[in-house]
Amino acid sequence: MRITAGNIADMMKKTLLFLLFGSVVTSSSRADVWPAWRGDLLGSGKAPGENIPVEWDKEKNVKWRVKLPESGNSTPVIWGTKVFLTQAVSEDRSRNLMCFDRVTGQLLWKKGLVYQQEERSHRTNPFCSASPAVDDERVIVSFGSAGVVAFDHDGNQLWHRDLGAIDHVWGNSSSPVLVGDLVVHYHGPALNAVLYGLDCKTGQTVWEWKEPQWKPVSRTDGFQEKSDDGVIGAFSTPILVETEGRKELVMSFPLELKAFDPLTGEVLWTCEGLNPLVYTSPVYDDGVVVAMGGYYGNSIGVKVGGSGDVTPTHRLWQEVRHNGGIGSGVAKDGKLYYQDGGGIAYCDDMKTGKTLWKARLPGAGKSWGSFVLAGNRIYTLSQAGDTVIFGASPEELKVVAQSDLGEETNSSLAIAGKEIFIRTHQALWCIASVE
Repeated sequence: MRITAGNIADMMKKTLLFLLFGSVVTSSSRADVWPAWRGDLLGSGKAPGENIPVEWDKEKNVKWRVKLPESGNSTPVIWGTKVFLTQAVSEDRSRNLMCFDRVTGQLLWKKGLVYQQEERSHRTNPFCSASPAVDDERVIVSFGSAGVVAFDHDGNQLWHRDLGAIDHVWGNSSSPVLVGDLVVHYHGPALNAVLYGLDCKTGQTVWEWKEPQWKPVSRTDGFQEKSDDGVIGAFSTPILVETEGRKELVMSFPLELKAFDPLTGEVLWTCEGLNPLVYTSPVYDDGVVVAMGGYYGNSIGVKVGGSGDVTPTHRLWQEVRHNGGIGSGVAKDGKLYYQDGGGIAYCDDMKTGKTLWKARLPGAGKSWGSFVLAGNRIYTLSQAGDTVIFGASPEELKVVAQSDLGEETNSSLAIAGKEIFIRTHQALWCIASVE
């Protein structure tokens, strides 16, 4: 091969990407951390499954409970001896990052900013619904229209980027993702939504992809007769997958699934088939990504690794008016486990889209939270505050246990080490086997 400046640059880029991805996977694979909304760069929702509690209540196996200022939907993230949680406070119009001692639950610090401008949202989606992302140096938070902020672990603000207002009738909730030296942030949903790659040390823009103005379509989802901006948009968080030596940043948008080069923001491939409204994040396993639209939306299964428009070549299946809800599912051995908003759990084959079983979960059932997989057990948190734990079996629903805190929540569980962290509208709980 002839050596040119272009060859050298390309090789350096690939080497950097390999080192970047490898270092992040190593750090986020530690059993004692939960550094992002779904636990890792893959957005897998997976945690090591040893000695994690399966039964608790308001008193049993409660390590600590800390009251919160008001309701919120974000999920805590955990790093070492600290737990980080985003929190809006209506009285002073502040948007905050709170840091708690992991051992005692004591509030160590609360830092943030005040946002005086009006911002639309739904009453069930308070501000600061995005979860933080943390590594060994910094914590990154999205405060919606108030921008993206980086703090160190002691609460000192490192930088703040004002990226403009996000205007959507249902607010926003997409969480930032730390990819090596980049913060990947979806500043949407909105008519001017942008997917950013920001320098994690300075907050400066490394790359950006501006979402197009989606054209009106013949709807097949639950909003067939509506076309206002409240029913168009993505609340997804991107995931990072590896295929054939290449890294792909995959994100669900209105009408389509896209993959980007995480270093440059270049679009690698696009697959059509979703509906205009997307709640969940993509789920990946064994070369296949499944993306689901919201509210009787469309679902698609896509083989990764393509180029350009892969709809005719890599889309394995499409299901119109499918079962997907608001929370994201988990994958194990090529099977996708998820639930709809009404409390029905499903197990689908990811390569064919075929539903292997569906069953109603016991208890309250209705949920906005995402599944968490620990070993061979799946944890699902309902809006009423009860958790159902069942086996990851492609044969049938096999309930292992059920626990109830009796406090309403729209959040998801986080698991780090042998502890479970649950954010309700009233408090932050740490669940652990207490001798």
